[in-house]
Amino acid sequence: MSASAPTLAEPGPAGVQPPAPALPRLLSGIRPHGALALEQHLAVHGPLPSIGGGRRRGSERAATLIAEIERAGLLGHGGAAFPTAAKMHAVAGARKRGIVVVNALEGEPASLKDRTLLESLPHLVLDGAVAAAEAVGADEVIVCACESADVGIESIARAIEERAGAGSERSPGLRLATAPSHYVAGQESALVNFLNGGPAKPTFTPPMPFEQGVRQRPTLVNNVETLAHVALIARYGAAWFRELGTPTQPGSALVTLSGPIAHPGVYEIEHGASLSSLIRAGGGSTARVRGALLGGYAGAWVGAPHLDAVALSNEHLAALGASLGAGVVLLLSEDACPVGETVRVARWLAGQSARQCGPCVHGLDALATTLEELAGGIAGANVAQRVDRLASLIARRGACGHPDGALNPILSALDVFQAEFADHARHGPCAGCSRPAELPLPERPLSEATTRDRPARP
Repeated sequence: MSASAPTLAEPGPAGVQPPAPALPRLLSGIRPHGALALEQHLAVHGPLPSIGGGRRRGSERAATLIAEIERAGLLGHGGAAFPTAAKMHAVAGARKRGIVVVNALEGEPASLKDRTLLESLPHLVLDGAVAAAEAVGADEVIVCACESADVGIESIARAIEERAGAGSERSPGLRLATAPSHYVAGQESALVNFLNGGPAKPTFTPPMPFEQGVRQRPTLVNNVETLAHVALIARYGAAWFRELGTPTQPGSALVTLSGPIAHPGVYEIEHGASLSSLIRAGGGSTARVRGALLGGYAGAWVGAPHLDAVALSNEHLAALGASLGAGVVLLLSEDACPVGETVRVARWLAGQSARQCGPCVHGLDALATTLEELAGGIAGANVAQRVDRLASLIARRGACGHPDGALNPILSALDVFQAEFADHARHGPCAGCSRPAELPLPERPLSEATTRDRPARP
């Protein structure tokens, strides 16, 4: 889905003539079922240009790619929107040789975008990882997938084997690891800690992973979609990338659209596209919409009166207290109870605690309990003050970003659905509370599993 007219961009850094900038980009060539094999992938995108780097650290072409990514303005697509080139510069400039980690855990329950890339377009992801490794001078790439994602693991394992079988000199550094599937395991310090033999729990920073990560070496951790964009920028350049999107958030993004929608699924949009155009692309809503959760379970709610004017870019969403985050657009129907849904999410997020600090262990649990009492009409007086006090004790006090992220959808729900919360506080559960839940919440208790790095499956 794109509002841009097809035009030709300038040749990329490797002299490759870019295609028209119109969408799809990341999803070019995707099949209804199964992954693109290496030969099919090359037919769509052509070979990855030689970046240099590797043993020749600091080569001109490698430096050119990092500069090109900086000019492209590529931001991370894992949720935090950190500038990709800044991480790459840090690893490239380190004294020790770096490692690249592909973060494919995607613990966000409402997101399917990274899984889609891993399962259907694994070679685009591997291209980005290889290009990033060569640019920063890394000699090792670890693709870290969720241990429960059987299809994704098989797809990426097969892609790694295809490259080795094709005799690519760029494949020996690729290997696959699996990690636990709980929510906080995908936080980059948790992933590094796990690869170093510890539990998949966030650690205190600094040092940041790009300073001291896997085996104490500088480590570039990027999520699946970010590296897929790197693969395209390496081919077609920054000017082509910026043909879509906004000046502060250029390019395209994958968005998981779900809820009362005719065709839920993963869509590619240009940054700044209207929410209404995304809903039309999904076949339209199948019920009246009460609101939308944007960014996932660390995101924020936007009420129905504002949805027609929403543009899907962080600069626009900031005025509404929201962001694209993990690329989630989750619609809530008017038949659902936003209070009941918020209580479920709050309790689930409390259960995802790494149990390392008080604000997370005790604060999130107390907040979830207070919301449960509110929803049941038994919270008593001064419930609003209790919620405010708990939020103040949680915000910016955690050992990692989980407590702050958990506050976002809860506090925004209390604001957007203020009337519904007030009604529950006075009268208790409503008719919508007994309806089937609409927000996806898989059972993912915090795992103490010590699954270790293992080779790709045959």
